[in-house]
Amino acid sequence: MLDKRSPLPMYYQIEEHIKQQIQKGAFLPGEMIPSERELSETYDVSRMTVRQSITNMVNDGILYREKGRGTFVAEQKIEQTLQGMTSFTEDMKARGLVPSSRLLHFDVVPAQPEMAEKLGLQEEEELFLIQRIRFADGEPMAVETTFIPAKLVPGLSKDIVQGSLYEYMEAKHGYKIGRATQVIEATIVDQQEAELLQVPLSSPVLVIERNSFLTDGTPFEVVKSAYRADRYKFSSDIIRK
Repeated sequence: MLDKRSPLPMYYQIEEHIKQQIQKGAFLPGEMIPSERELSETYDVSRMTVRQSITNMVNDGILYREKGRGTFVAEQKIEQTLQGMTSFTEDMKARGLVPSSRLLHFDVVPAQPEMAEKLGLQEEEELFLIQRIRFADGEPMAVETTFIPAKLVPGLSKDIVQGSLYEYMEAKHGYKIGRATQVIEATIVDQQEAELLQVPLSSPVLVIERNSFLTDGTPFEVVKSAYRADRYKFSSDIIRK
C-alpha cells in the first residue's frame, strides 16, 4: 500500500491513496472516513503523519471535519477552465451533469450610465435584466444576473431564459459569439445569496463579471455570477512568454 523505500513522504503517499479511494467510490461524499487511530494502524505510521495527511486534504477541500463527529468526504468541486467561452449549460453537460435554472427576475429596465457604457448603448436604452439560480443535478451552484440589450434579442421570454441564452442567440438569431473579458474575485455571500445557494452566512463565493462580445465586436452581454466556492473552482493554462 505504502512504499517506505520511496523518496515520497509518507503523508503524501497516504493522501494519494485516500484520494484514489474516493475516486473509486470507496468513500462517498458525506461519508465519514476512518479515524486517525484506525488509519495509523492501517498504514503502519504515526498518528502525527496521518494527521498531516488529513489536514492537507481538509485544506484542499477534499475532506471536512465536524467537531466531535469525525472527518468526512466533501462534495468534489466542479472545475471550469478559463480557456474558451462556454455557457453554464454547456459546462454542465460536458461534465455529465444535468443543468437547470430557476428564474428569479425577468424585466426590461433602462440602461444606467455604467451599463450603457459597457454595452455600447445610450443611457435609458432598454435592457433585459435576467436573474437566475443555476443548478447542476438539482444542486444550486450559482446566482447569475445578466444584462442584454433588448434590441439584440427581440422576443426574448421567460420560457427561453430557462435554458441556454448562448444556444438561443446562436440558433435563433444567427449571432456568432466571439470573446469576453472577465474579472474574478473572492468575497462572502450576502443574506440573499446565502438563502438562494443554500449555504451558511459568511460562506465564500467566487464572483465573476463577464462582458461578452459578438465576433463583429458588438457587446451583447454583461453577466455577474456568484459561484459557490465549496463546489466550484477555476483553472487555466499559463504560458511564459
